[in-house]
Amino acid sequence: MNTDIENLFKDKVLGHPAGLFVLFFTEMWERFSFYGMRVLLVNFLTFAVIGANPGWGWSAENAGALFGTYAMLLYITPIIGGVIADKITGYRWAVVIGSLIMALGHASMALETELSLYLGLGLLVIGTGFFKPNITSIISEMYKEKPEKKDGAYTIFYMGVNAGAFFGMMLCGYLAEKIGWSYGFGLAGIFMLLGTLQFALSGNLFGKIGKKPSKVYEVELPQNINEERAIESEEDSGIEKSNPFTTLDKILIAISSIIGLGYAINDPMSKIAGIDMFSWFETEHLEGQYIAVLLALALFLVLVIGRILRYTAVVRDRMFAFIIFAFFTVFFWLSFEQGASSLVLFARDSVDRVLIGNAAITFNIVNALLTVIPLLIITYVLYILWKKTFIKIPYSNFVLVICFLAMWSLVGWMLNREFSADVSEITVSWFSILNSFFIIVFASFFSKWFESKYNPTAANKYALGLIIMAMGFGLLAFGSYGVEAGVKVSMAWLILAYLFHTLGELCLSPVGLSYVSKLVPARMIALMFGMWYLAIAIGNKLAAVLGGQIENITKEYSLSTFFLIFTIVPLVAGLLIFALNPILKKLMHGVR
Repeated sequence: MNTDIENLFKDKVLGHPAGLFVLFFTEMWERFSFYGMRVLLVNFLTFAVIGANPGWGWSAENAGALFGTYAMLLYITPIIGGVIADKITGYRWAVVIGSLIMALGHASMALETELSLYLGLGLLVIGTGFFKPNITSIISEMYKEKPEKKDGAYTIFYMGVNAGAFFGMMLCGYLAEKIGWSYGFGLAGIFMLLGTLQFALSGNLFGKIGKKPSKVYEVELPQNINEERAIESEEDSGIEKSNPFTTLDKILIAISSIIGLGYAINDPMSKIAGIDMFSWFETEHLEGQYIAVLLALALFLVLVIGRILRYTAVVRDRMFAFIIFAFFTVFFWLSFEQGASSLVLFARDSVDRVLIGNAAITFNIVNALLTVIPLLIITYVLYILWKKTFIKIPYSNFVLVICFLAMWSLVGWMLNREFSADVSEITVSWFSILNSFFIIVFASFFSKWFESKYNPTAANKYALGLIIMAMGFGLLAFGSYGVEAGVKVSMAWLILAYLFHTLGELCLSPVGLSYVSKLVPARMIALMFGMWYLAIAIGNKLAAVLGGQIENITKEYSLSTFFLIFTIVPLVAGLLIFALNPILKKLMHGVR
């Protein structure tokens, strides 16, 4: 009797099951919506309250506080959403629930009132918690009998991520800046809803895959060598194999979680509304909320280190190595995620974006090629999917066709509008698409490099990622050196910065979550996944908080000084982890 997985692999598209490409398009529309909104938020909040397309006129500091909390919570709720899917809903229903909640969130933001904005961001955080962990879990379940094809599947899937980010930032950003903010926010919601429909209508293709909650949570542990030996050592030494959570562990988790969540809410609330829950902690030199969050981090470290010390030497060493990687992850993301805050404001206020004559024609041609060629390729994938699956999931395919007709119409309208204009003003959001574009261009090169005999160690990849990204900010510091207020700099500096930031990301990103499974024993993997996402969440929050200081630092010192901060911090972090390479190799005990 054929299983659902065997049936799924009968209808292949580009060598993979057609179901993978349903997930590809589902993720593409979700990322379209997510990045389409993300590129608008800080720009909208800080845009002048007067003019043809008024924003809310917030300070960069207040906008950064709100955006930082939103970005931080996006990495916390998936932990909860994954547990709910495992226990109650199953992966597929969790994806549908998350998608619908996010669509409501985008619709709420399109109303452009303060209440609807906060409600919309809250719904997006909750929806992402359901969606993000569970769509990748479906892929994992699909390929559990064909692990050799899984790397290729994830590569295809992440092309969908970048395609969605690329078109979302381009089209939502263009509509918002040229026509009106609500149009940009609304477009994100429309494609989120259509993406939900095409996935919900594709159930016949997947059978029972991802439909019911799994009774046992399966964790993949590639390269987790010496695991059996470590377990035997634990048994020999009398240490409990399960290492259960003690009452103290549970208390520490509860206290640190409550304080951390309290800080996330309090930061924007204290700046925007003047309500500070942690004012009684305040000292002469430090805000109360920062003292509280440092206390929460200290308690969490006591918890983690206490649990690690209960293991044998090899397992213990590997987890300490993992903690070092998580620590340096914070420094990477606090710099890289300036792309959502300070670099948006820099592109808007300090970059010369107006082109005339031949320069405008050249840009429009390049922009047209940059847009049409990827859209043609993805449309071809849709055509193959239609041929293979129309009988099984006709309505899902019809929704996809509607999506692409809308995409082609929007792209045609945008390009025609730009070619017809005598003067081209590049949108602020256009620069943000460069990250996705450079990933698509360079990802295969880095993949081949990391599969070759010249593959760097994990620590060296981290060092390269941090140092190369620092070079991008160094270029911005140099390009803006001596620039007075009101003077615009060449867009070439920002384009080069995004290139270096992307190259840094491609060096560092493969180390990420893969090392959770390589370095951490199965019975600690949930806690360490949480710690990894916590590190990224902290990095995102710090990025927005520091990015929100662009106006204050520029006024007090200079724009060049602001970018020097993000040059020096990751550079020093990169050099430090490079120096730690020999120690990390010892701690990892053969894991590469």
